[in-house]
Amino acid sequence: MPIPKHDDIRIPALELLKTREELKLKEFEAPLAEQFSLTSEEVAEQYESGNGHIFYDRISWALSYLNMAGLVEKPRRGIYRLSETGKKLIETPQKVNPYIDKQVNKRKSKSSKSDKTTTQKIAFTEPSSELTPQEKLYRSFTEIRKSIYQDILSTILSKSPIEFEKLVVMLLQAMGYGGEIKNSGLVTKYSNDGGIDGIIKEDILGLGRIHIQAKRYKLDSGVGREAIQSFVGALAVAQSNKGVFITTSYFTKAALDYAESLNGSTTVVLIDGEKLSQYIYDFDLGMQIDQVIKIKKLDTDFWDSMQDRTDK
Repeated sequence: MPIPKHDDIRIPALELLKTREELKLKEFEAPLAEQFSLTSEEVAEQYESGNGHIFYDRISWALSYLNMAGLVEKPRRGIYRLSETGKKLIETPQKVNPYIDKQVNKRKSKSSKSDKTTTQKIAFTEPSSELTPQEKLYRSFTEIRKSIYQDILSTILSKSPIEFEKLVVMLLQAMGYGGEIKNSGLVTKYSNDGGIDGIIKEDILGLGRIHIQAKRYKLDSGVGREAIQSFVGALAVAQSNKGVFITTSYFTKAALDYAESLNGSTTVVLIDGEKLSQYIYDFDLGMQIDQVIKIKKLDTDFWDSMQDRTDK
């Protein structure tokens, strides 16, 4: 089952508080996962960035909106319980989300109309959006990355084939192949290269070598089985069993199946245009940082070390 959106979690969270009275954020996870029939893999699934678990984050945002709308209150830090309004509204679950929308938009309206002061309330927008604010940020980040991937491939295609061969050798070195070995990367002579465009020395004596073939194809021109077979033949001539075939386009199913069928006698790694641009981006080859956005959260150890108030 797909991981539920944060607005789908609100009502089940309220119903859970109706039976449990007070709960910590973490204590919502297991019963809600069971209610939504989520597998352990789905519960553990993280954002692409690796910054947090998706389901846990959506529970947190569901509770945030319930709290902003006054349906849930926090008697102590990290503890949630139903408010009197929440107890009444949970009897008519269909009214919960419209009520939250109304209350949060009311807060937003008050905030925008009031004069700017140092105590101006924080306004949250789009309370009924399927995505949490954090997920919107990650999605925007992903879309920006994809657009840059396209820029990378377009730029590569504007360069000469020999520059592409130099680029892929530099990329493998940036990825750690060749280590600290001086002159570990070599671009072969453009003419009569025997089907090998570059070589990476894995050790000082050059006993271990990775051979590279680079094909700078148009994005819609796939690399077929024949090209991979030819590369495997070139590896045999070079007495090598390690090869990396890199292209700016894509590999056909026949090419992928053939590379998979080699069964370790010769290992050929296939890197298509999408993976190539991702590696260039991730390993900062020819890239520079445009801007850095810091997102902070409460340091639990710091705040939990403080004494809670005793009145409720």
